[in-house]
This record gives sequence, C-alpha cells and structure tokens, in this order.
Amino acid sequence: MDLGIVTIGTELLLGFTVDTNSAFAGGQLAGVGVRVVRRTAVADTPHAIRSAVSEGLVRTGAVLTTGGLGPTRDDISKLVVAELFDAPLEFREEIWDHVVARFKRYGRVPSPSNRSQAEMPKGAVELRNQWGSAPGIWLEATPGLVVMLPGVPREMRNLLIHEVLPRLAERSTGSVIRSRTLRTTAIGESVLAERMGAIEQEIAPLTLAYLPDIGSVDLRLTAWDLPADEADRRLGDGLALLRARAGDHAFGEGETDLAEVVLAAARRVGATIATAESCTGGLVGGRLTAIPGSSDVVLGGIIAYADRVKERTLEVPVALLKAHGAVSEPVVRAMAEGAARRLGATLTIAVTGISGPGGGSEEKPVGTTWFATHWQGRTESVKQILFGERDEIRARAAQVALYLMWRRLLQR
Repeated sequence: MDLGIVTIGTELLLGFTVDTNSAFAGGQLAGVGVRVVRRTAVADTPHAIRSAVSEGLVRTGAVLTTGGLGPTRDDISKLVVAELFDAPLEFREEIWDHVVARFKRYGRVPSPSNRSQAEMPKGAVELRNQWGSAPGIWLEATPGLVVMLPGVPREMRNLLIHEVLPRLAERSTGSVIRSRTLRTTAIGESVLAERMGAIEQEIAPLTLAYLPDIGSVDLRLTAWDLPADEADRRLGDGLALLRARAGDHAFGEGETDLAEVVLAAARRVGATIATAESCTGGLVGGRLTAIPGSSDVVLGGIIAYADRVKERTLEVPVALLKAHGAVSEPVVRAMAEGAARRLGATLTIAVTGISGPGGGSEEKPVGTTWFATHWQGRTESVKQILFGERDEIRARAAQVALYLMWRRLLQR
C-alpha cells in the first residue's frame, strides 16, 4: 500500500516547530508494509490543505494528515477534508461526552469552542483519542482514504500505533518494509564506501543508505515488500556483512550511543573512567553521564580550560605549557596522567584543541586537537585535524574521545 503524508501547520513552514510526526509515522507505517511515497508540509489555509490532500489522493489513493484538529480558528483541516469528500460535518454526542469527561478529570470545563472537536465528517469513523481531546478521523469514500490525526506528537503517535496501524495491517498482503542500521565512527563516508565495495549487488534486493552525521556514519539497510521472515533473515545477513567490512569502526546498531558502548566495555573489564577536558569543556563527561547507571564507572572529570587549571589541578608542568603550548602532545599526555593521579581512575581521556573560529595558526590550524588515553599504566596519544564550525569541532572531538577509550578497553 502506498500513502502520502501531509503535515499541516504554518509553524512548520516558519521553522518554529520541527516536524517529527512524519518521521515517526514513516517508520511505523513501513512495519505494516505501507510505503510513504511523499511527505508534504502546508500552511493552515484552505487552499493549501485541499491541494495537498487532493494531489495525494490522486497519487496514491491514501493520505495521512497531522495537525489542524484542535478547537481554535486556525484548525480547519477537518472542515476542508469534509468538503473535499462532500461529507458535511455532524455533531456526535458520544464524542462530546468523552471531551467533557476528560476535562472533568482535570477539574475543568470545556469551552464552547471545544464543541467543534465533537464534529465529524458524515460517514467517518472516530479514532478514539485517550491521550487528548481531539479524536482522529478515518474517512474512506470515492476520493480515497484520508486518516486525520492531531498534531500534538504524543497524541498523534499513540493514535497511530493503537488505532491506525491495526486497521492498515488488516489490509496488508503480509509483506513488510523493514530497516536495520549499523553505526560506525572514526571513518569518513567516502572511505567507508570504499570498504563496502560493490556491496549493493551482494545484498540485493536490500538497499543501502549512507547517513553521515557529526562524528559518525550510519549504514541503513532496508528490505522492501518482503515477507517478514525473509526480510529479517536478509537484513541479519546483510548487517553481518556490513559489520565485517566496517571492522573496528562499527560500534553498534539502531540508536546505540557510543557512550553506552564505552561504559559496557569498562564494566566488562572492571575499569573506572575519568576525563580531563579543555576544548570540549565537559562534553565527553556529559555524554558518559547522560547514560543511566554510569555512576558505577565514571568517577568524575576536570574541565581544565585555562592553563593555570591544567597546571594546578592536573599537575601539568609549567615547562611543558611554555615550551609546547596547551594544544600539544606533551601537554595532553600530562593531562591524562594527571587525571589518573588526581581522580584515581584506571582509564582516563584527555582532550585539548583549537575549536575556533579564531586562535589557529599555520602550525596549528583551527580544528587541531590532541587526545590522550591513560590505561594500565601506559599513555597513548593522537592528533586529529577536525573540521566544521566551533560546535561541530567540539562535538567531533567528544566522539573521537569516546572512540579512543573504547578501543583502549578492547586491548586487554
């Protein structure tokens, strides 16, 4: 089944609201074999809504809309679609009773404008909203199928999962659209593609997409219109092949965070972690401590942004700072070793660099970043030239730091 998504709301076009609804819907619909062929965002105007829904119905015969079902004057989606289907709105007492009961639970009384939420196009099926006051709508007639959901993400997602997907699954042929993702880091997209070679021919009919982000490249495999068992088998085989070719740059699947992987590796070998950060300003420690339960591994961190903090807190010799500068191999190694002494961790990571936009030189351009890990009495260091704006350089540096810690922990 093919379907188009229309997200309705002027705020989406002005950039005040990010459209997460259609991304969520695309993934969920694929699981029941529904292929989203186009996503369109339109303003809260009758012409824009009518045009987008009409074009979607001509294209696929089925459209999912989000937004415009509330009680305010700009919530006109329901009225426009009702006119398109020549299905006048009718007041339904049972929906109104639900709205009144919901307000009563919170000690409130609905306003007269809320009565519009109890109106439904003639012949439409109510999708009961247990998470809000605006019901979803299932309207199917000669023009095609339109499913209308609220724009509030929590309401939209619950209605999609509990009310819409079961109905669409009943129409399924048994085929699914499924994806699995392998996460990689510390390797560029083009280099990773060279490692993969002509892998698309080997994994057909699966498709492969490269999804680069700051500090990582995700490899997404997708099975299209296959029986569920066959899709899972092919995806498993394909993922194993990707992992083999990505080598030690592959750190997880799905939404796995590299910080989670570091913590798990540390637990396996009984390691404790401390950080010594300059240019990253605590980003590495923040990534680690954002993971629930990290307190059994992470002892703490020192943000040594100024040279005098490096000297006094991390015990970096003044002679090293004067001779080599804060962004240098001798200093970063001293930072890692100082953190081990001061915090008592078995694994430490130190980062110092030039994040820009100023401060660079011919010898040390913006993006120059030194890293050092201290583990089992041995210190290892590496320099990288990171690219991007200041925030991107700092984020990439944090990702590199996590990767280096993970690789050291695997050396046992």
